[in-house]
Amino acid sequence: MTKHWKPLVALATIAWAALAATAPALAESLTLASPDGQITVTVSDDEGQATYAVAYRGETVIAPSKLGLLFSEHHGLERGLAIAGSTRDSSDTTWEQPWGERRLVRDRHNELAVTFAASRGPARRMVVRFRAFDTGIGFRYEIPEQPALEGDLAIVDELTQFAVGEDTAMWYTPSDEFNRYEYITRTGPAGKVANAHTPATFRKADGIHFAIHEAALVDYSAMSLGALRPGTFEARLRSWQGGPKVRTKAPFKSPWRTVQVAPDAVGLINSDIILNLNEPNKLGDVSWVEPGKYVGIWWAMHIKDRTWGRDGIHGATTEEAKRYIDFAAKNGFSGVLVEGWNIGWDGDWFNNGDQFNFTQAMPDFDIAEVGRYARSKGVRLIGHHETSANITNYENQLEAALDLMEKVGVRVVKTGYVADAGDAVRIDEKGIRHYEWHDSQFMVRHHLKVVQEAARRHIAIDAHEPVKDTGLRRTYPNWMTREGARGMEFNAWGSPPNPPSHEAMLAFTRMLAGPMDFTPGIFDLRPNERPPLRPVMPRGDPANRPQTTLAKQLALYVVLYSPLQMAADLPENYEARPDAFQFIKDVETDWEQSIALAGEVGEYVAFARQGRKSKNWFLGALTDEHPRDLTLPLDFLEKGRRYTAEIYRDGPDADWDTNPYDIVIEKKTVTGGETFAVHLASSGGVAVRFLPMAQ
Repeated sequence: MTKHWKPLVALATIAWAALAATAPALAESLTLASPDGQITVTVSDDEGQATYAVAYRGETVIAPSKLGLLFSEHHGLERGLAIAGSTRDSSDTTWEQPWGERRLVRDRHNELAVTFAASRGPARRMVVRFRAFDTGIGFRYEIPEQPALEGDLAIVDELTQFAVGEDTAMWYTPSDEFNRYEYITRTGPAGKVANAHTPATFRKADGIHFAIHEAALVDYSAMSLGALRPGTFEARLRSWQGGPKVRTKAPFKSPWRTVQVAPDAVGLINSDIILNLNEPNKLGDVSWVEPGKYVGIWWAMHIKDRTWGRDGIHGATTEEAKRYIDFAAKNGFSGVLVEGWNIGWDGDWFNNGDQFNFTQAMPDFDIAEVGRYARSKGVRLIGHHETSANITNYENQLEAALDLMEKVGVRVVKTGYVADAGDAVRIDEKGIRHYEWHDSQFMVRHHLKVVQEAARRHIAIDAHEPVKDTGLRRTYPNWMTREGARGMEFNAWGSPPNPPSHEAMLAFTRMLAGPMDFTPGIFDLRPNERPPLRPVMPRGDPANRPQTTLAKQLALYVVLYSPLQMAADLPENYEARPDAFQFIKDVETDWEQSIALAGEVGEYVAFARQGRKSKNWFLGALTDEHPRDLTLPLDFLEKGRRYTAEIYRDGPDADWDTNPYDIVIEKKTVTGGETFAVHLASSGGVAVRFLPMAQ
């Protein structure tokens, strides 16, 4: 090369270097597959943004969607991001639940932890950890300690997106309305939905089903879905009143964001992702946590036979509690719930939560005597703490309240937070009254505090008007069940009551989160048609009634899982139908195995569950307003072995509206590996117990 060309080459080299420095870097992409290879997650830093996408069998489930966090006083993690490193891992273990829908849970997943680093502003980074299971994926943010994120952090936005597609079918309940989670499930194209609680369930045009939820919600705000644009949702976190969405410090980890995926609706149910993404049991020996069935002074108030306060016929009297205890002991129930026992129920208790006293009983209720009497009959009193969502009032009394429960032999406390969403009372150190949402970080902290204080006294918790279930029962096994959806009480006074499709909807939506205290087992299916006990306590609208057949009420004990199941009706209504009541007495609440056999979202569902103690199998199936004929495989039974099937099914003329009591109770011989055919009436059901025959 001549000396005349050398300067030109040097200039060209400098020019190309300058151009390379200003040109955007090529995007890097990493892929994670589930153990069976059916589900793939693609993680990228395209155009300086952290994104992920999910596919199933090569078909898009979640299109490329953003990741990131924004802070009020610190630089965020949303732009100028590049993949700076990654690690991989895999696991295949099996762990045992102390109680649950199955005893042994397999945790098989592949893991990819991706570090994103910011190229603009102060040096900062985040790790997004992905886990891929054969039934879906989970991911969370992990923010390490770093100079750029020192001190108190206030998260003002989580940028997590879920690009599900405009035309994807969606089943959901709204997230920004007054009645918390207690709405009839809605359905429509995702592109028309403004906001939704999770779990939210989806179906693609090709039949792929998926559900979005979260796991291990600890010291963080609950996530709902807010429409960013049609068919794309963003994680919407509930704010503190007048403050950020989450208050935290580095290092911290977010809850897991979960996407369950299956080729059909039933596949969503047969998944343990939510449990597997929670930490193992932190309580040690939990043999004192005991699943069981209970009755209680509860439904009588909803149908206006009794009242919580003393402004009618007070339900929670010593005499009435002993009557329920005698009934429980006679029929093998382990607990008796008594609501309205303490001071605070008189008057407008809904708006006077500061008047509840959790250690002082009503004058006509001797809690020490009732506790003693229950124990003498082999039954436990189930405590009740209604707070009207005045959290400060409850927390100020919490230790004394739980001490009293422990003293009188209570092993389970049902907590309640009846109030409009956004009206949970927090009184600060200056005495200033604040109002927080039921699914805020403040309430997430509160519920865990109650569970931990209860555990110290060997007490389990059944939370109503709760924060949603995210699988923390694995970490804290005394958090046994909760409400978090429209329960049975809406059938006494709801406007409207739960529709015939409601329970089939719950199986594929709310129940994906975990156990629900639905309180099934109503035998008087037209309670508001009876004359009132007193003129001052008129019945409700006769149209308010369970929109099911009697057989469907029995099926609920198998279909809607809870380790604590209530026989919710009045003792006299069970005594009037001892033949149908026998199934409630026989059915178990703690399971060795559970298998969803068939179903479609909101239409019908069938379950088989094997009792952990007896090893006997139970089957439950139910339908919406449409009668249908089902043929179910008996593959869960030992192949070739004969069983006596004790069957409780809809009669030939059964119909939830015109003839709900028509029921056939019969015994048949069936063989494992064959099929079981049954007709379900309109909003009907079937419940079966299988007993192995001697060989």
